[in-house]
Amino acid sequence: MGGLAIFSSTIAKNPALPLFIRSLGVPVAIVGVIAAASTIVGILVSFPAGMLSDIIGRRPVILTAAFVFATAPFLYLFITSPWQLVLVRVYHGLATAILGPVALAAVADTYKTGRGERMGWYSSATMIGRFLAPLIGGILIFGDNFRWVYIASGAAGILALAAAFRLPDISSVHGSLRENLMRQRGKYGQEIRFIFHHAGILSTSLIEATQYFAYGAIETFLPIYLHEKLGYPAWKIGVLFTAQILAAAFTKPLMGRLSDRYGRVPMIVSGLALGGATTVLILMSSNYYAVLFLIAVFGLGLAIVTASTSALVADLCRAKGRGGAMGVLSGIMDVGQSSGPIVAGALIGAYSYRSTFAIVGAGMFVISIIFGIFMRSVKFEKGGDEGHRTPQ
Repeated sequence: MGGLAIFSSTIAKNPALPLFIRSLGVPVAIVGVIAAASTIVGILVSFPAGMLSDIIGRRPVILTAAFVFATAPFLYLFITSPWQLVLVRVYHGLATAILGPVALAAVADTYKTGRGERMGWYSSATMIGRFLAPLIGGILIFGDNFRWVYIASGAAGILALAAAFRLPDISSVHGSLRENLMRQRGKYGQEIRFIFHHAGILSTSLIEATQYFAYGAIETFLPIYLHEKLGYPAWKIGVLFTAQILAAAFTKPLMGRLSDRYGRVPMIVSGLALGGATTVLILMSSNYYAVLFLIAVFGLGLAIVTASTSALVADLCRAKGRGGAMGVLSGIMDVGQSSGPIVAGALIGAYSYRSTFAIVGAGMFVISIIFGIFMRSVKFEKGGDEGHRTPQ
């Protein structure tokens, strides 16, 4: 289900979305604003969705997300102006905003030991969809005709919905929606306070936001740079992003296992620093294979960071508020991913592509060092799983 859903979402935006936006006559400096519309939804929706899944169970919330995956892609076929695209992106963004934290919380509920590796396996399953999508999406673009891309996205969304109906209900939540909401109304406030007062959860979420700030900038503007400045066709650009996601998908379970064994924080610091270095270097060469190598290394850094951040938040939160904690992680991450294209677009308008990527990469490197120092002073509390010791 996760692989099909994320394939549906990714093929709709990578590399199609920025090229689709430009085909509507939108200036480069404004592209990032439209591209960020779906991730802005995640800022508002991820935490309430995670919290709701704590109260009524994971399965019904996941089914809601799957319905959006199945219906949103077909709306792109009727778009003729930029404002219509913004509305569709907002609706489509609901799907990933809901699915991301709730599905991860479901995996974390199931495994108390080896959690980093198991969450890594789930993420790799979704990344199979991510790495296939840019390649297939690039092939399905014919000039300024994006119709087949969105038909493929819709077909995958329908299959994801069908798969979601077969998911087991592993939660211990029983009773009607109204009964559960009334029963948990007072108690859940304690979990919200715990999450928003936990320095480890919030700082880890900010690191994931930093990682996805860079990812959002690269995902939006690297295709435009390669297409308009270097003349690469859409299918070649799709291959590059396939390499990026492939590198992340095949290494994430291993990175999760390493974080289970050696600690989350050292992995996060090293992964963010690696991503920063490759972001600085990626536009220094116009050679296609050099860019291919560097974007694959960026994917490795992404895997190192995200395999550890989600597991660390799951370790630090209490079990009965895990959906909400994963929602906070996802929501703050979306702040980073949505602001990445906006800030990068403004910087490109003021300076250049190379200067912008260098600024973003240097920022990642500096923040990785600050995070490593800061986390030494954070008191790690025991999460909600009996007998589970938080890796530091």
